[in-house]
Amino acid sequence: MRIGYARVSTQDQDNTAQIAALNAAGCGRIFEEKVSAGRWNRPELSRLLDHLRKDDVLVVWKLDRLSRSLKDVLTLMDRVEKTGAGFLSLTEAVDTTSPAGRMMMQIVGSFAEFERAMLRERTHSGLLAAREEGRIGGRRPKLTPTQQKGIVHLVNSGQKTAAESARLFNVHPSTVARLLARNKLTN
Repeated sequence: MRIGYARVSTQDQDNTAQIAALNAAGCGRIFEEKVSAGRWNRPELSRLLDHLRKDDVLVVWKLDRLSRSLKDVLTLMDRVEKTGAGFLSLTEAVDTTSPAGRMMMQIVGSFAEFERAMLRERTHSGLLAAREEGRIGGRRPKLTPTQQKGIVHLVNSGQKTAAESARLFNVHPSTVARLLARNKLTN
């Protein structure tokens, strides 16, 4: 039996094209998931692997739908092989039911991991360049620099407690605690 696995990374994405391709490939059952490939907890993939039997074939539309990590792909392939099942990727034409297909899967997996590493490197370089230009990623601070100085002054002068300052500026007490800790380190 051919068993399909369709995965998208976010709730906003749609896996209709994957499911259509898996149906066209003759999959008798399809497991669908909306979760990042980087997560270890993929319940539908776990169910699929538990469902696999000897001579079944796990079918995916594209190899990166299964995983983006070569180590993870090889671990999954080992588990598939131990059940006596095969693997088929429709886009990359990887079919592990033959020795040549198993070798090709390892090569394709290596390229997928290489591509992911290159993306990570480009992202890291972009973040460094942005920092050098004075741009910082992440959430905007809740407090302006003037408000931060005001809180430090109120607390250090004893006019307000940290909790009172947090209520006054409508922020969580931990925000004030972190601000005061940073201020102690710089003084």
